[in-house]
Amino acid sequence: MVVGATGNVGTSVVLALAEDPSVRSVLGLARRLPRWTPPKTRWQAVDVEPGGVDLAPLFTGADAVVHLAWKFQPTHHPAETWRTNVLGSIRVFDAVAAAGVPALVHASSVGAYSPGPKDRAVDESWPTHGWPQAAYTREKAYLERVLDTYERAHPDIRVVRMRPGFLFKRQSASEQRRIFAGRLLPSRFLRPELLPAVPDLAGLRFQALHTDDAAAAYRAAVVRPVRGPFNLAADPPLDAEALARILDARSLPVPTAPVRAALAAAWRLHLVPASPDLFDAVLRLPLMDSSRARAELSFEPRHTSVEAVEDFLEGLRSGAGMDTAPLAPDAKPARRFAKSRGQSV
Repeated sequence: MVVGATGNVGTSVVLALAEDPSVRSVLGLARRLPRWTPPKTRWQAVDVEPGGVDLAPLFTGADAVVHLAWKFQPTHHPAETWRTNVLGSIRVFDAVAAAGVPALVHASSVGAYSPGPKDRAVDESWPTHGWPQAAYTREKAYLERVLDTYERAHPDIRVVRMRPGFLFKRQSASEQRRIFAGRLLPSRFLRPELLPAVPDLAGLRFQALHTDDAAAAYRAAVVRPVRGPFNLAADPPLDAEALARILDARSLPVPTAPVRAALAAAWRLHLVPASPDLFDAVLRLPLMDSSRARAELSFEPRHTSVEAVEDFLEGLRSGAGMDTAPLAPDAKPARRFAKSRGQSV
């Protein structure tokens, strides 16, 4: 069973499970039912937020629940994302226990980690207190504490925490553009070839992974008798120079303060949805060592981090997506603008 099955990670996890001969069937749960019809998969419309339907009857009889549901926006209203991401996740965890499901695979993140080094990789023992100012990292870290208590209360449940780096694939480009750049910014202004330089900021060094490679690790976590946290990242780590090579641009040393100030002003004016607090968090994320996943999940990414970003950029150029509500391809600019004004066209 996959909760949050129609987004960037969910669609890849559903396909990975459906293609596994040992998996008999997949139940995908989502707020809005897709027209997409992967093999061995059926759909159920469900909202995990408090006040929704009782989840335990839906989970009864499942061999494992993969919990992926997450709301990135609105960053201006953190109580709303907390309601979905934290309270909704706790409802999922409680339903797993009530239904007697033997395994829970939870989508944590590199964002759960406390600030850490950029010159060496840390293993899963690095503290998971997040960056407290950003809603995303604060919520991911809080759920790590929830699961600490949950595992002690339910030692019979095999709990797996997946902590991937930044996840990219071609089909997620439109969704990620909307989440981080906003709906009003025309796609033509986001063409990578129009970017003359990549700002070389202190702390700009991070890890990326193709979503399909992360999904292969999720599948392994479902079918193998493993438990605990797993870091997931591909090589090499990405910095301004690597991004400049991908974009055929140049890297330009830039002080962090004016970049953050510009982002903060744009966010306050509702011109971009990505908050300056998330920007702060990204610059502080540690690099992760994925040795445990390689050993216990046979995690061997088929794509490098560069290839994952290139696949995403190709999707950005073409406005790629899928036939699910979160991954819907970009509308034409005029239509998107009309929708933002509450009009119908």
